[in-house]
Amino acid sequence: MPATITQAFVQQFDTTIRTQAQQKTSRFESRVTDRGTITGESFTANKLGMVEDTPENNVRHGDTQWSDITHGTRVALMRDFYQALPVDRADEPKVLANPNGDYMSSLLAAWNRRKDQIIYAAGLGNSQTKEGDQIPLPPTQKIAAGGTGFTKAKLITAKKIFRANECDSEADDPQELYITYTAEMLEDILGDATLTSADFMAVKMLQEGNLAGKWMGFNWVPYEKVNNVGGTYSAMAWAKKAIHFGTGFFEGKSQRRGDKKDTMQLSAAGSVGAVRVWEDAVVQIDFV
Repeated sequence: MPATITQAFVQQFDTTIRTQAQQKTSRFESRVTDRGTITGESFTANKLGMVEDTPENNVRHGDTQWSDITHGTRVALMRDFYQALPVDRADEPKVLANPNGDYMSSLLAAWNRRKDQIIYAAGLGNSQTKEGDQIPLPPTQKIAAGGTGFTKAKLITAKKIFRANECDSEADDPQELYITYTAEMLEDILGDATLTSADFMAVKMLQEGNLAGKWMGFNWVPYEKVNNVGGTYSAMAWAKKAIHFGTGFFEGKSQRRGDKKDTMQLSAAGSVGAVRVWEDAVVQIDFV
């Protein structure tokens, strides 16, 4: 009868915690106008409209005819957020890996994703004026789904809108343009022969199967949490000046909770706000 030495078998314990694949950084914060640290419950953004073209002077010694110029102030309301994760006191000595650092990294990733949601909502949602009026994104800044996915025609229309509004790289005040893209959009683009012809073979999109970088005048930003209303998705294209963003505070904390049997609590709290200032520098592109 062969001897058994099962009690001598060794079990190697993992010393690393591997977090799930997820978006960890803010994709939009560096691509909008960052107003820095905000003190108070809100911040404002002033906008000055365009004066009419200089009229011809054909009356000698006539009365002064004043032109008009529009002024406006938009308001971003600060919103507060808080999240906490517990690490049970009895669980800590049972694992070789220390979860505290990874828990805090996960909280920070969640905070960065929340910032992107605030910025995206500010871009396509209503914008509040100082008087309290709600300004929606005009229909002229929206490209309808039309029962189709994301197409070259829609991208060309978006470029046309930005050019007509003097909100692109050719403007006297040059603007970098950005656009969100999702996995659905990537599938549509890679499957569109008009976008993947030999003319575009050198594009990184085809070389590596992604849209990172600049293409057709837009900087492509991966973002999956776009609006989905009944199967119609909304991509956002924008210029950096269009949306203002500010941070009230952010604090991460690690502490023992005596009222919870000395459970270690990792928490993150902060406040942020964002507002769309220029409607003509944002385009909504719907697709199915």
